[in-house]
Amino acid sequence: MSMIYLFLNKLNSLPGSAQLLAHKGKVPSEKVPHCAVPSCLLLVLLAITASFTFLSSCGGGKAIDQSVPPPSVQYTIGSADVLKIDVWKEPELSLTVPVRTDGKISLPLINDIYVVGLTPLELQKELTKQFAQYVENPTVSVIVEEINSLKIFVVGNVNQPGVFDVKGEINVLQAISLAGGFTEWANKRNIKLFRKHGGVEQVIKINYNKIVSGKYPELNIPLLPGDNIVVP
Repeated sequence: MSMIYLFLNKLNSLPGSAQLLAHKGKVPSEKVPHCAVPSCLLLVLLAITASFTFLSSCGGGKAIDQSVPPPSVQYTIGSADVLKIDVWKEPELSLTVPVRTDGKISLPLINDIYVVGLTPLELQKELTKQFAQYVENPTVSVIVEEINSLKIFVVGNVNQPGVFDVKGEINVLQAISLAGGFTEWANKRNIKLFRKHGGVEQVIKINYNKIVSGKYPELNIPLLPGDNIVVP
């Protein structure tokens, strides 16, 4: 803005277009009002000022970090998990069942239903829909009593790479700890998490240094069955 102010002062020291005409003898100088800055130059200056203001406001924004994963992930049911299905005021429909190797559970009235890959909430909605054919306004709850399907893979520059069976929820830091921590040459800022969801494989970039700094706890995401952590 200071440069524009100096430019205006410089223009004020110059003869305006009207004075130039008077100097050439076309118009008497005493009848010509003083105009330090021609109108066309004023328009240009206004445009420059507006552009400068717009660019200044844009410069204060922050770039979006595309590598930041979602803050949380819901657990999905897997084979060998044990589910407690409860239908309110319907004890004969409420029971605890294991998820078979074919991904299904067996329930009264609705028989077999495929549950692997569903979250407990998704299964609750599906069971409510199914039981509604036999029970008026059923209230269904689904609880994962035992997690037996959570196998995760940690490979690359860790001291003990391999497959790990986990009985409860586990996050990125805990998985790396299970794998014995990093080797000397591990690239902690470029860890990749490979996750298959809905038949599509996703790649999530993880910066370990950001997690342990305490400023980005959302990066320490919970893992899902079949997650593969690669430490380059």
